[in-house]
Order: sequence, then C-alpha cells, then structure tokens
Amino acid sequence: MRDLRVLPILVMAMAVGLTGCLSTTRVVLKTQAPEAYQTASVEQVEKGVSDRDAAVKTLNAQVLVIATTGGSKEGKVKEYTSFKGYIFVQKPAYLRVILQLPLIGSSALDMVSDGETFTLKRASSHGNVWMQGSDLVTKPSKNGLENLRPAVFLDSLLVPGVKPDEFVTLTESTRIIQPDPHHKDAIAEPDYDLNVLKTKSGNVLQVERVVHISRVTMLPFQQDIYDENGQVVTQATYEAYQAFGTQQFPMVITIRRPLDEYSLKIDVTKLTLNEAFEADQFELKIPPGTVVQKMP
Repeated sequence: MRDLRVLPILVMAMAVGLTGCLSTTRVVLKTQAPEAYQTASVEQVEKGVSDRDAAVKTLNAQVLVIATTGGSKEGKVKEYTSFKGYIFVQKPAYLRVILQLPLIGSSALDMVSDGETFTLKRASSHGNVWMQGSDLVTKPSKNGLENLRPAVFLDSLLVPGVKPDEFVTLTESTRIIQPDPHHKDAIAEPDYDLNVLKTKSGNVLQVERVVHISRVTMLPFQQDIYDENGQVVTQATYEAYQAFGTQQFPMVITIRRPLDEYSLKIDVTKLTLNEAFEADQFELKIPPGTVVQKMP
C-alpha cells in the first residue's frame, strides 16, 4: 500500500516548483474605476434614450465626411478624399444629404428621402447620374456603397427611442478607456447595454439593436443594429459630445457597415437643432427627359 504520508511532501515540492522557476510574470495594463458613475433602472435608461430622441425634431449639420471601403473580403481598404457637406433631418423620416466635390465645391451627391423612397443625384465624369428607389435594400449590390440607404443615416445620427411594441432588457458591461497613450493606467468604465427587441414569432424575440451607454455620462457611445438573422448590419460610435441648449450631441459619428465593408466618419463642424426648414428643403426635382436608374 502506497505511503500517503509522502503526498503532502510531493504537493509542497510541486508548489515550490510552479511558483519558482516554472512561472513567468508579465506586465498588463493597469486599470482603475472612474471616480464617480451612475446607477439607473432599466426603466430609467429606456426613458433617457427615448427622451433624448424625442427632444430633437430637426437637425441641420455642416459636416466633413470620410468614406472607407474594403476589408478582409477584398483584402484591401480604400479611403476616399474627405467631402464637405450638409445633413438635414426632419422627423419623422425626412432626410437630405449633400456632399460637395473637394476644391471645386460643386455637388458630388444630393440625396433626399421621405422615409419610404429616395431620390439621388450623383456627379460623374459623364454628367449627373439620377437614381430612385426604396429606402430598403431588396437586392444587395456587391459594391457596398451602393447599398447605402437613408435609413443608415437616420438610425445612426439620432439614436431612436423605444417604440411601444418593442421590449427592452438591461445588462452591464465594462469598457477600457485609455485617456492618454503615455499614461500607465486606464479607466475601467462601467456601462449599460440597453437591448431593444421585438416579437419575431410566438415566444421568439429578435434583437433589433443594442445601445451602449456610459454610466459616467449616461450618454450612448455605441449602437449596434441587427438584421433579422441576428447579424450586425450597422455599428455606430459617438464621440466628443457638446451641449446645444439642453441637448448633448456627438460631434464625431462613425458608421460602420461590416457586411457591406464600408464606413463613414462624420465630423460635425456646425450644428443647429430644432429650427424650422423651408417648405422645399426636402425636394429634389428631376429635370424633364432625364434617365433615372431604378435601385432595387
């Protein structure tokens, strides 16, 4: 019979070995909690998101837009020259986006939508190209930018409130923020994730989007929008909030479309909220005899 008195000696010997010559120590990023952060219920977080959305009726923004296409599917990434432009929004769903050609200043793109259909004028080397179609993509193009629809702007610029037929749950997470690259310590910021769901069929719920909210500022810093298959189709991030009256608005918005492999970085250079537009602000008239390409 084996002598069990030997077992403690073996265990001690292994412990000494494992904590001695067989172990290594490496330096990792040291984190600390923020000095103060807030606590809220799911009802309070939902109300905060919905109230912020309801407070904005119109938006008039001067912007600088940088588009990037490509990724792992193509094996390359292309960044386009930045465009100056304007974005106008009037709820519930009116949108106009105007982008200007660099240096020249003439229109590179002019897109108008009423929430159901859109009209687009795009400059080309052969003159203006006109397009019309549904706000929803029914036949995706291999060119990701051709799948860009007004809803991408509307859902990303203004985080929508929660509708009466939607459900919400609240979970907690933590994100690591390093304020200064030369600073040794980073901030481990507690955050809330507001999951917005709808009924798919029977007792099955479908995630529509997840709004990530800082518990320091109680403002959204990211929004993930899902399709019916549970894939992230749009990921928007929000940075550099500034106050406009009683409203806080992000001055840097990055919209990523991972399936289409393109992104838009929108730097807001000037912003006006809740001022009335002219009656024809969201009209884009097509000249008689113009050939219009129908977008699926």
